[in-house]
Amino acid sequence: AMAAASAAALPPLPVLLSAGPAAAQVTVQKGKLGLHTAAAAPSPSPCSMTQGKLQRQQSESSEMHRRARATRSAFQRPAIWVMVFGWSLAMCAGFVNVVAYRSWHVFVSHMTGDTTSIGMHIEGYHAGRVDFFPLGLSVAILSSFLCGAFLCGMLIDKNQVHFGGKSFYGIALVGNATLLVVSILVPRHQLSACFAAMACGLQNAMCTSHFGAIVRTTHVTGTITDIGSTTGRMAMIFLRKGFRLSNLNVVERAEVAVDARKLLVLLPMWLSYLVGTVLGAYLETVFDIYALLLPAFVTLSVGLVYMFFRQ
Repeated sequence: AMAAASAAALPPLPVLLSAGPAAAQVTVQKGKLGLHTAAAAPSPSPCSMTQGKLQRQQSESSEMHRRARATRSAFQRPAIWVMVFGWSLAMCAGFVNVVAYRSWHVFVSHMTGDTTSIGMHIEGYHAGRVDFFPLGLSVAILSSFLCGAFLCGMLIDKNQVHFGGKSFYGIALVGNATLLVVSILVPRHQLSACFAAMACGLQNAMCTSHFGAIVRTTHVTGTITDIGSTTGRMAMIFLRKGFRLSNLNVVERAEVAVDARKLLVLLPMWLSYLVGTVLGAYLETVFDIYALLLPAFVTLSVGLVYMFFRQ
């Protein structure tokens, strides 16, 4: 009777044996496959995807605006009176160079041709075709230009246009005018050319770096180079965008604006030098070497005005 009661209290044995191994086998297989029984993560909604895309676009836009501001701040157009100062010096240099060439048959405002003539005269002197005098004159002109730049370095302590302070721009300009007058009074043409070259070297060193690029006032090779490279960059930007201003992004618009401002400085600089050469050619035919009094008067006047206002 006791055995029959315990047998009746237990569940059917076939059910326990059939249910337990199946559940255990499923658990073991899931463990082997690396599966988890947790619920799957919900997929992102379209609203969250749109917000993420907007955030990325805003981040990219802020980065482009930052780059555009950095591009604009890299170049600051100088004041009008500073540009007029540089243009007037370029006009004087073109004037002096033409008068010097017509009077002494040498160029005194740039040393590329003079250095080339030194090389040719060395070969000609060694071969016996020319004497030492042409070679010595070329070396003297180059040394005079270098001496003028050296004197300017002693007077002006900065390589940028920085009026005021301890920079003796007035003395440098008065010295430039004095050298031009001396080149008129010296009887020997060779010494006259040396003094004119010294005046050009003194003037050229006054403004060696400004406007965001290297600027020389006594020759225009670098100016023409900057004009060509600047216009080339602008043309390439428009070419990539199909020559439509509306297709430019903020960075490209900033680059085009900066290059346009540079051209507004460089083009008048070259034109000023050209106008100076034309005036020098016309006035030299009338006044001969005494035409140099005009650029001497201009630099003297500017130097005296600066010295007056500096005090």
